[in-house]
Amino acid sequence: MAEFGVSRRFVLRAGAVAVAAAMLAACEKKPSFNSTDVSGSDLGTDLSLTDFNGQPRTLQDFKGKVLVVFFGFVQCPDVCPTALAEFVQVKNSLGKDGDRLQVAFVTVDPERDTPEILRAYVTQFDPSFLGLRGDADATARVAKSFKVFYAKVPGKEPGSYTMDHTAGVYIYDPEGHLRLFARHNAGADALTSDIRQLL
Repeated sequence: MAEFGVSRRFVLRAGAVAVAAAMLAACEKKPSFNSTDVSGSDLGTDLSLTDFNGQPRTLQDFKGKVLVVFFGFVQCPDVCPTALAEFVQVKNSLGKDGDRLQVAFVTVDPERDTPEILRAYVTQFDPSFLGLRGDADATARVAKSFKVFYAKVPGKEPGSYTMDHTAGVYIYDPEGHLRLFARHNAGADALTSDIRQLL
């Protein structure tokens, strides 16, 4: 009987340990993101720019929300409006959690994108979306922090030009850590899923 009691206690303890280990593994399970996980990278540490209301902004200002940063320019014919429209869908799909999403559009064309023009452009997609800008030096500094490429490309008419630029989206968690990089046209459903996990 004594041996049976010891064996039973051993089995019960082993079972309890197995259950605890399974629960711990479930807690430590990493999220499965659609976007590229860039957690811990040195990208995007500098976002010191001014919004279209003349307010200086840094990453600290957006803590508590999922921050989406996208680089582009107002006269962009396709990539920029597509990306902004996609995040309108994402915000709507999040329902009440959409209030915890902040989209920040950083212009790589401060020469033409004045605060007024930037405000009119960005807020036509959603009133909560922000436009950020700086002078040429500030724009270059912030773009370097994100490893974003941009360059002026002369147009057909004298004095006209367009801008080539990196077409990707940087996504921060509510603690202010850069977590994800999403390629252009990732899709609203995939982005919504990723952002839900970060929230």
